[in-house]
Amino acid sequence: MSDTPFLLIERDGPVVIATLNRPDTRNAISETAHSEEIAQFCADVTRDASVRAVVLTGAGKAFCAGGNVKHMADKTGMFGGSPFSIRNQYRTGIQLIPTALYDLEVPVVAAVNGPAIGAGLDLACMTDIRIASDKALFAESFVKLGIVPGDGGAWLLPRVIGMARASLMTLTGDTIDAAKALEYGLVSEVVAPDQLLPRALEVAHAIAANPGHATRMAKRLLREGQDMKLAPLLELSAAYQALAHHTRDHHEAVSAFLEKRTPELKGE
Repeated sequence: MSDTPFLLIERDGPVVIATLNRPDTRNAISETAHSEEIAQFCADVTRDASVRAVVLTGAGKAFCAGGNVKHMADKTGMFGGSPFSIRNQYRTGIQLIPTALYDLEVPVVAAVNGPAIGAGLDLACMTDIRIASDKALFAESFVKLGIVPGDGGAWLLPRVIGMARASLMTLTGDTIDAAKALEYGLVSEVVAPDQLLPRALEVAHAIAANPGHATRMAKRLLREGQDMKLAPLLELSAAYQALAHHTRDHHEAVSAFLEKRTPELKGE
């Protein structure tokens, strides 16, 4: 196990850049410590009201290669032990990520710089906005290895691209390129590699230019709206709106709009 943090964290004003930092393994996630680090990062960001957007990317040529196939072959790490042990290692390891990252209220922009394979594709699906390099590749490739999506991909992918295309990707395990991902709606934009991080930061800062309480609650409404009926979602929306109307940043944003100036947001 490396002493180097799995996540490299940088700050750019109200935006945090989190980089998966294992380029030697194509940023594979096979150690419980990796999952715990991502979960802790999400908890830290949630508590920090000064963070208004996150950019998630990968070091080196890959975004995330998913599970470490060498560990699978060697039956080590999360892939070792009895069936009960493996089940428990999934539940207390990599399955920490979908609950932590998907529930993170701060908006997350994925800058998919290269292959996003298996759990790497699922990781991208946990974010809110995905921008891809034209070198990016995507595969829900679990069946190619005789296994199934173990980290929520069967729930995440259909919600991003629809059941028909999710079934095609999941049951064939085939890889699609960035152009096909754009056609599927898996990503919102495809850019040249040297423009990927600047564009992701541009989007993140456009989000961060708005009051943080509003973007956090708006994201929560989008998440909850995927599974709620209209009536309870309207009730939740009314409650959130009542909270928003009593914030200092709401009053400042309204004043700035009427006065045709940039608002001075204080996270209050």
